[in-house]
Amino acid sequence: MTTVDLPLLPLGRGTDLSAERGVECPGDLPAASDPDLVARAAAAKAKLGERVFVLGHHYQRDEVIQFADVTGDSFKLAREAAARPDAEFIVFCGVHFMAESADILTAPSQKVVLPDLAAGCSMADMARLAQVEDAWDALTDAGIADQVVPITYMNSSADIKAFCGRHDGAVCTSSNAQVALEWAFAQKGEDAKVLFLPDQHLGRNTAVLELGLELADCVVWNPLKPNGGLTAEQLRDAKMILWKGHCSVHGRFSAEVVDQLRATIPGVNILVHPECAHEVVLRADLVGSTEFIINTIEAAEPGTSWAIGTELNLVKRLAKDHPDKQIMFLDKTVCYCSTMNRIDLPHLVWALESLVDGTVVNQIQVDAETEHWAKVALQRMLDLPGKTARD
Repeated sequence: MTTVDLPLLPLGRGTDLSAERGVECPGDLPAASDPDLVARAAAAKAKLGERVFVLGHHYQRDEVIQFADVTGDSFKLAREAAARPDAEFIVFCGVHFMAESADILTAPSQKVVLPDLAAGCSMADMARLAQVEDAWDALTDAGIADQVVPITYMNSSADIKAFCGRHDGAVCTSSNAQVALEWAFAQKGEDAKVLFLPDQHLGRNTAVLELGLELADCVVWNPLKPNGGLTAEQLRDAKMILWKGHCSVHGRFSAEVVDQLRATIPGVNILVHPECAHEVVLRADLVGSTEFIINTIEAAEPGTSWAIGTELNLVKRLAKDHPDKQIMFLDKTVCYCSTMNRIDLPHLVWALESLVDGTVVNQIQVDAETEHWAKVALQRMLDLPGKTARD
């Protein structure tokens, strides 16, 4: 047996071009240690003026978020981009599926740029189009495809959104997942089922805690197993067919840590995102989207204690912005979203300075067919009654 040493690349330092697509930068990427990076970013942004609109997701580093014209969750940012038709360039400091959504919703003349193409999303990558089509074939073989409405979380690729559009389904966010599921079940009558992509935890938490379904009504489709690891009978008996996907950050939070915090910090409030595992959500005091978490902390009484289960950049920012409250991370281990953190100041400077020089780098473009059907699924979400769509 031949042993091959594989390089371990620290976050943001070095690339393995044989394993990572699109991470090379044609030109000089500024060194992360360059003391002039902040000034260079500000100068490039000023030169571009209203031609550029910079979007920053809540989970981005502070060094990047300081240059964002708007901060928010993924869908809010995509809609903000669409509301700026005069901006020639949309620089999206987030991850790939978010930039795709911005490209779908903006005008054809606008160019969406992702400063680092390696900024993907592990959850979105857990549902590939070919895998989902295989699952749909299995549902057809089981005789239930005509009873199933596919619903995909916003955190999915454009082609998965388009799949839902083609099959009479819709997109949802963590804020309107309940409304989306209620709509889906109403489409097919009493025998209706939902195929929920790609985050099993959001699907399960919404179905059980918001719609009143039983855990036994939910089955998990594992795309790495034949027939998803399920029998035709299990598929026919289920109401919720949950894709075996999860967020690598929110999946880290555990019920044990929640119990330990309650035992050591009297009166601590546990605030988590619904992408967390079901047992964590059951132990939480409050559960909601990124925007909900931010709004809750802003409205909280001074002196209160909060343990927050979401991405660490946001938790640290909330703690810094609210020194009158005790705010902590709901985990023993530091855990940033590794793909969100791919967007660093050197990549942002490189992208902005390239635009100043007349070169559009890392443009995200969704093909016309995919864009059409993804828009159909997104529009169905926008037409839902009730809550405003947010992450």
